[in-house]
Amino acid sequence: MTVVLDTNTVLQIFGARSPLARLKHALLSGRIRVAISTGIWLEYEEVVTRYGGAVVWTRVAQIFELAEQLRGNVLHVEPSFSFQLIAADPDDDKFADCAIAVGASFVITEDRHFDVLAASGHKPQPITPAEFIRRFLP
Repeated sequence: MTVVLDTNTVLQIFGARSPLARLKHALLSGRIRVAISTGIWLEYEEVVTRYGGAVVWTRVAQIFELAEQLRGNVLHVEPSFSFQLIAADPDDDKFADCAIAVGASFVITEDRHFDVLAASGHKPQPITPAEFIRRFLP
């Protein structure tokens, strides 16, 4: 199953005691594929560095790189079209565009701006990290 992780999810899954750590383990074990674009990667770097510092960002980047090397389940996607679905926060469009371009099943997020995906007619649906874990990673 292919997913896109919103930055708020990435911030939460890499803590050692995070209740969302199962997402990190699913990435490392190959149970999920994560799609990212350059814009998403740069936002991850900016926000994780801002809140956790450069050392934390280095660890997060290494986990993504390890998953990519070992499992091949980090998909690099550069959408050629902007669907402009997230009117409430256009900066979030990069996540929706990536998810649509790769045919992802879900955008894992706690951001309500992504609720517009549910009725958009596109495949990716918004889902909270806790709901995703409950339904797909018991």
